Amino acid sequence: MRIEQLQYLAAVTQHGSLRRASERLHLSQPALSEAISKLERELGVTLLDRRRSGARISRDGRELLQHMVEVLEAVDRLKVAAGDRSARSRQVRLGTVNAATTTLLVPAIARVQAEHPETNLELLTLQQPDIDQGLLEGSLDLGLVNVLGGDDPPVDLVGTDLVHGRPVVVLPTSHPLAARSHVTVDELREERFVAMRAGYLMHRFAHRIFGPSVPAGWHSTDGAEMGKTLVAEGLGVTLLPDYSVVGDPLERAGLITTRPIAGDQTVVTLVLRQRSAATVSPQVRALRTALVEAAREYAGSQAS
Repeated sequence: MRIEQLQYLAAVTQHGSLRRASERLHLSQPALSEAISKLERELGVTLLDRRRSGARISRDGRELLQHMVEVLEAVDRLKVAAGDRSARSRQVRLGTVNAATTTLLVPAIARVQAEHPETNLELLTLQQPDIDQGLLEGSLDLGLVNVLGGDDPPVDLVGTDLVHGRPVVVLPTSHPLAARSHVTVDELREERFVAMRAGYLMHRFAHRIFGPSVPAGWHSTDGAEMGKTLVAEGLGVTLLPDYSVVGDPLERAGLITTRPIAGDQTVVTLVLRQRSAATVSPQVRALRTALVEAAREYAGSQAS
């Protein structure tokens, strides 16, 4: 068994296919596949499920993944102790549903960059099921997801509540409804609505409050950032957690504003997820700590 074989498997897990991993590793795809096949023969298990759509880590591979990660991180620590500066650099992959980007994520990245300049971050905007799957398979280190009260956490993932908030109506500041103290669901039905696409929590929440009678005008988009942009351009109104709007550049510029939903007491929580019982690298730990600190500062600012 060679360290390179473990690195190759980690690369395929991270990038989701042999082709993309081979491009990142600057290795031919047949050579990469053969190296992993040799590792599978030596361990006596199938590590990858190879499909036309790509290669994903198998159930057996998932059970062994943490042990492989521990070996690779031990090698990195050995290199650092021996003075290999290149081993200090480690990419952290975070999946996010684009919630609280300005409120939490940007300040956390700034802190990590200042305190751990050797850390590189890859931020992926994904739907919540894809984030949970990526965490389980090891292609993501951390995930930021929105959760409604009563939602059950996935098995084998642990979560840290960062921020609690409320779903709010997001409007152009010049919209007539912005003059109201709150907006009713019936009033929302009369507006062209910008919905999050199926797979996002706010898509589920919108269908919950509208029931079978949804707005006649209905745009769908991926993620809160595009939704806020469409609202700022006067192309509709949307529903988002308040912590996804407060402090946003569009809100600070006076282009969008929020109003409560009349009679709604729903609580939505931004949760930081990771694999349970996972050995966390110093870089992942630094980003996690920075997000928790940013959440604490945000909560303090809202309370004052």
